[in-house]
Amino acid sequence: MADEKLNTNISSESEQNGTLEPSNGNEEAIEPSPTLENDDDEEKAEVSKKKKKKNKSRKKKAVPEQTDPPSMLKQTDPPSIPVIDLFPSGEFPEGEIQQYKDDNLWRTTSEEKRELERLEHPMYNSVRRAAEVHRQVRKHIRSILKPGMLMTDMCETLENTVRKLISENGLEAGIAFPTGCSLNWVAAHWTPNTGDKTVLQYDDVMKLDFGTHIDGLIVDCAFTVAFNPMFNPLLEASREATNTGVKESGIDVRLCDVGAAIQEVMESYEVEINGKVHQVKSIRNLNGHSIGRYQIHAGKSVPIVKGGEQTKMEEGEFFAIETFGSTGKGYVREDLECSHYMKNFDVGHIPLRLPRAKQLLATINKNFSTLAFCRRYLDRLGETKYLMALKNLCDAGIVQPYPPLCDVKGSYVSQFEHTILLRPTCKEVISRGDDY
Repeated sequence: MADEKLNTNISSESEQNGTLEPSNGNEEAIEPSPTLENDDDEEKAEVSKKKKKKNKSRKKKAVPEQTDPPSMLKQTDPPSIPVIDLFPSGEFPEGEIQQYKDDNLWRTTSEEKRELERLEHPMYNSVRRAAEVHRQVRKHIRSILKPGMLMTDMCETLENTVRKLISENGLEAGIAFPTGCSLNWVAAHWTPNTGDKTVLQYDDVMKLDFGTHIDGLIVDCAFTVAFNPMFNPLLEASREATNTGVKESGIDVRLCDVGAAIQEVMESYEVEINGKVHQVKSIRNLNGHSIGRYQIHAGKSVPIVKGGEQTKMEEGEFFAIETFGSTGKGYVREDLECSHYMKNFDVGHIPLRLPRAKQLLATINKNFSTLAFCRRYLDRLGETKYLMALKNLCDAGIVQPYPPLCDVKGSYVSQFEHTILLRPTCKEVISRGDDY
C-alpha cells in the first residue's frame, strides 16, 4: 500500500504543474488547452490501470498464503469409502491413552520403553486401522437400528459395511468373527443362520458384538442396544463395569483383582423391569480374554467376578475386557441351534476319511484359517450340503462349535466390551470411541 500512496501523491502534483499556466498578472486564470485535458485524462487512466493491476496481482498472491488445511475426503452416508482412503498419510488415530499406576508410573518417561514402542509402531498402526473401521461401522449401524428389522438383514448390512471399509483382502484384512446379536437371555454366540426370520422388537435387549482385523490383529468390541428406557440401568451397569475393568487392567496386574473390581461395580446396580426390581449380577462363567494374532482367545481369561486366577497381565499383551450383567441366575449354559464355529488354533494334521470333509476344511483354511466363522459365511462362499461334513470336522477335533450361551429364559443380559493394548509406556484402549 505504501507504494500505491506514493504514486498517488506524485500524480496529483504533476496534475497541478501540467494543467495550470503561470499568471500574467491578470486576475483571470487561463483555460487549460484541450490537449492538456486529453493528456490529463490519459495520465489518470494510466494510474487507474496500474492500481487495478496491482490489486489483481495482490489477490492472486493471497491464495497460497491461506493457512486453512486442505480439504480431506469425508465418509459417505451410508459408509462406503475405505478408511485407508480417509487417512492418506497412512497414520490412523490412536485410542484412548490411560497411564499406568503406582509401581508402573516410571514407564511413562522411560526412553527405553519409548524406543520399544517406536519399533512396534507399524503393528500399532495396523490395529488402529481395524479399530477405526469398527467405530465407523458401529456408528452407522446405531443410526439405522430400529424395531421391526430382520436380524439377518441387520447382520449382512453390518458385515458388508465392514468389508468395504476395511478393504477386505483374504486373510490380510476383514471380519474377525461372526456378528453376535444375541437377544435378551441369550448372552453370546448367537447370529442368525440362513433362513432365520427373527425380527428385532422394541422390548428386546440386543448384544451387538463384532470384530475387525488387519493381518490377524483383532479388535473385539461390543455394545448393547435397548429401545425401551426401562433397561437403561442394566446397560449402564455393564458399561461402567467394563470401564472399571479397563481402568484396573495393567502390566503385572493380577487377573483376579480385575474380576473383583468388575463385580463390585456391576452388582451395585439394580433395574426395575415391569414393576419387579432385580439386582444386576455378573455372569460368573463368562470372561474377558487375551487376544493373539489370528487367535481370538489366546489363553488368559479375565474374570468378571472375584476369586479368579492369580495370573498377571504382561507388557505387550492385547486383552478384550468384556462384562455381562444379568437379571437371571448369573450363569450361562449352551442352548439353541449352533451358528458359530472356529478351527482349533493348535490342531495338527488329522486324517479325514470323508472327501466332503476334506473339501470343506480346505475352504475353511483358505478363507478363515483360525478365525471364527458362521454358517452364513459358508453359504456366501457357495458351500452347500455341508452340515454332515462340518459335524465330521467337529467330531475329529479340528473345528470347535460355539453354541449360543444362555441364562435362564425370561431374563435379560447386557454386555459392553473394549480391546486394550498394554504398551510399554501406557495403556491404550484401542476401540474407544465417542459413543462408549
